[in-house]
Amino acid sequence: MTTTRLHGYCALCISRCGCIGTVVDGVLTRVDPDPAHPTGQALCVKAKAAPEAVYAPERILHPLRRTRPKGEADPGWQRISWDEALDLLADRIRATIVRLGPRALAFGVATPSGTAVADSFAWIHRLAHACHSPNLIFATENCNWHKDYAPAYTFGAGIGMPDYASTGCMLLWGFNPATSWLAQATAVQQARKRGAKLIVVDPRRAGLAVSADLWLRPHPGSDGALALGLAHALIETGRYDRDFLAQWSDAPFLVADGNERPLTAADLDPDGDPGRPVLWNETLGTAQAAPRRPPNASPKERPALRGCHTVATRHGPVRCRPVFERLAERCRAWPADRVAEVTGIPADQIGQAADLIAENLPLSFFTWTGTCQHGNASQTGRAIAALYGLTGCLDAPGGNVWFSKPPVADVMGFAWVTPKERALTLGLAERPEGPPQKGWITSRDLFRAVLAGEPYPVSCLVSFGSNFLLSKPNTRLSDEALRQLDFFALAELVETPTARYADLLLPVCSAWEREGLQPGFLVSAAAEAHVQLRPAFVPPQGESRSDTWIVFELAKRLGLAEQFFGGDPETALVQMLAPSGLDPEALRAAPGGIALGLETHYRKYRQDGFATPSGRLEFHSERLRGAGLDPLPDHLAETPATDVHFPLTLTTAKWPQYCHSQQRHQPSLRRRMPEPLVEIHPDTAAARGIADGDWIEVTTRMGRMPARARLDRHLSPLVVCAQYGWWQYPDGAGDANRLFDGECFDPVAGSNCLRAYPCQVAPLPPA
Repeated sequence: MTTTRLHGYCALCISRCGCIGTVVDGVLTRVDPDPAHPTGQALCVKAKAAPEAVYAPERILHPLRRTRPKGEADPGWQRISWDEALDLLADRIRATIVRLGPRALAFGVATPSGTAVADSFAWIHRLAHACHSPNLIFATENCNWHKDYAPAYTFGAGIGMPDYASTGCMLLWGFNPATSWLAQATAVQQARKRGAKLIVVDPRRAGLAVSADLWLRPHPGSDGALALGLAHALIETGRYDRDFLAQWSDAPFLVADGNERPLTAADLDPDGDPGRPVLWNETLGTAQAAPRRPPNASPKERPALRGCHTVATRHGPVRCRPVFERLAERCRAWPADRVAEVTGIPADQIGQAADLIAENLPLSFFTWTGTCQHGNASQTGRAIAALYGLTGCLDAPGGNVWFSKPPVADVMGFAWVTPKERALTLGLAERPEGPPQKGWITSRDLFRAVLAGEPYPVSCLVSFGSNFLLSKPNTRLSDEALRQLDFFALAELVETPTARYADLLLPVCSAWEREGLQPGFLVSAAAEAHVQLRPAFVPPQGESRSDTWIVFELAKRLGLAEQFFGGDPETALVQMLAPSGLDPEALRAAPGGIALGLETHYRKYRQDGFATPSGRLEFHSERLRGAGLDPLPDHLAETPATDVHFPLTLTTAKWPQYCHSQQRHQPSLRRRMPEPLVEIHPDTAAARGIADGDWIEVTTRMGRMPARARLDRHLSPLVVCAQYGWWQYPDGAGDANRLFDGECFDPVAGSNCLRAYPCQVAPLPPA
């Protein structure tokens, strides 16, 4: 018997937990944490079930071609060779481009935060861009847009990462790391042991909420009101960083009453710079152009943050107020009593939260899908960013920091899509400030193009993962669109409901069967400096191959070898690593990874400014105003509202056993959670004759879903919490996404209302 222990990391989600795999006689038998790894303190049950994933009998192990019409229960899969499969796919891609142009070709990719596709994410983008397709369906609007991209309207970048080693207070908002990011959960617990405070904002008392210093339970979709209420509490008591706001934010910039247009130096002087803002000098009592680079704080020349001022412009007197005064007015509309009425959080808890924040700086925060899967997600994100901006903790020790990252080459090829081609991206005309600006489209826009040819037809889809039928709302539209596609190729591990509509199935090996590069592990400065080339623990099962191999082989058949380093993944890896000074051989010789000598510099804005148009943190966004949107954060009520027929609010959450629609075929995980659950308050259940463990029916305007009831006294009596992603039960049991309307989405980002939708629950009628 030969036993080998291999160092690697789990690629199943964004946590990328360091691990050690045990291989006995060529068979993966177990996976354990690697305490020496920056993210290896613990592993979730999904990672520990790795052997089941590798050797699952449900795996697709050979390329398969459909032989029966779409819509039939049995696709009539016919096994074909890889050469046949790739030649067929390349021919269909070329035919689509010749007949209808690249815009009729769409690509899809699963989320790198909740699947192992991160190993190939950049290469899939490169393939789409090399084909000049303007459309790539990626679930960013429901996953990471609101933490990685939308905050740029305020911060000039994403939210960064909490500096857990030095933070004084942690605010976890719509984010349960115990379920979705174990390495962060470990870091939070370590911070708490040294005395840091913890506030959790979540409709459920789950994970770290149980032991938090303060748990705030908002009604789903009311987070924006809470953020503005907390900001109001800090502003009205003067507990904000005035020096930071005056020097490094747009807080002192003057905005005209009426049209909300910021004044510029050109308003004061015909030779003035129209890109240079104007502020009110409290010492001189006059308006002046803001300094190009903020000076050191001076008590003699303090820019005004409050008040209303009349400015003598070239076109006459204009009444103006500083951005901060306008923000304060917006927040003033949200006193604790009103916030309590909208959110359901007691007013005294709102005061407690403000006190915890103000008295335990520096503050760090993290937010994820709990705030982004709403129809008001963009404004909610802006409100949370504004609240955080008041503290002056951004990129400061103990705050949210942009840690130094390993320098690797960007191989995604975004620049290959011309502006003219990008203008064709589906949804860009409706949401120019959202994901379509990067070519990322929603399933709703894709399926409208497939079904109705709006604004033009899309006939060919090539997707790497993505179980659209279980991960997006309005499954009826998805069914019809997938059936109508001229050609649909899907790279997958198992035959999902979405896979049954494919014309071609390509077998993908699991992450345990392939190499994977991770340049930085996100959760701390030390983790971010760690670079690792994960080895394959065991060879690929059957004829399964990595997504990267599929991309490179397809690129060669499409005549794109030159764009893919001669079609050689090893050469591509060398080029990708070159800026870091590392090479594949060095990383393979150090399977546990290599720590680069990176140094994180705090408050980088003092040298470089913020990556915003003004170079400062921006509470007022001219980019949003230019798109016809509110430049200041606000709370917008979630729609549609509850009514007499649907008096409850349906929300959803993840459980530790599964991620999205994955893993439910694995026996050890299924034993831990054998059936789909819906959490209900005992009083809500009793009023409807429902007992714990009963099969019930959840209904909305969109449909119905059976599931088992689980009583939870910590849940609001007005809220029920369901799961999604189940597809092993008949009648749609556990598939909560079928209950949400795909036409209800955020106007900026297109994020779906998956966390707040009117519903009713009742005992399941007899069969």
